[in-house]
Amino acid sequence: MTFGKKLVILDRDGVVNVDSDAFVKSPDEWVAIPGSLEAIARLNQAGYRVVIASNQSGIGRGLFDMATLNAMHEKMHRAAAAVGGRIDAVFFCPHTAEDQCECRKPKPGLLQMIIERFEVDPAVTPVVGDALRDLQAGAALGFPTHLVLTGKGRKTLAAGGLPAGTKVHDDLKAFALTFLTSQDE
Repeated sequence: MTFGKKLVILDRDGVVNVDSDAFVKSPDEWVAIPGSLEAIARLNQAGYRVVIASNQSGIGRGLFDMATLNAMHEKMHRAAAAVGGRIDAVFFCPHTAEDQCECRKPKPGLLQMIIERFEVDPAVTPVVGDALRDLQAGAALGFPTHLVLTGKGRKTLAAGGLPAGTKVHDDLKAFALTFLTSQDE
């Protein structure tokens, strides 16, 4: 496997779009966090591909179907494109915790699929999330982990127990600025 491809992995709800304790169940409920789509565009402009890795247990819970999830992602892709951004792929787990699957974060199955599909080196590929499970999935495979304080991020930070070396950012825009500046050094 040839490594060297530049990729950033993002959780969706609470990182790219506003999260909801009642689940984001329709395209109308999918609302971008201010600055998040511009941050994706900035990463793209610096040569990074952006991929989403998201638990979507709303499918397993019967709250929405695949057509609705696809419609939400179509809205996300269009909104990103409108500001010059591109999301290369969306990997998601449709299962509930009771399913005991390997793809539901904090298990690293989704991230393993991304490694294989995009041939990336986990050691230089950041994983950005707002929940401990996002960070645990990344840390399990040696990805650098980044917590954003949007979505569940503030509660996650307050609860503690973050993987060693996790960097904390106000939001995705702040992550992109800090991360890209560190790559220039």
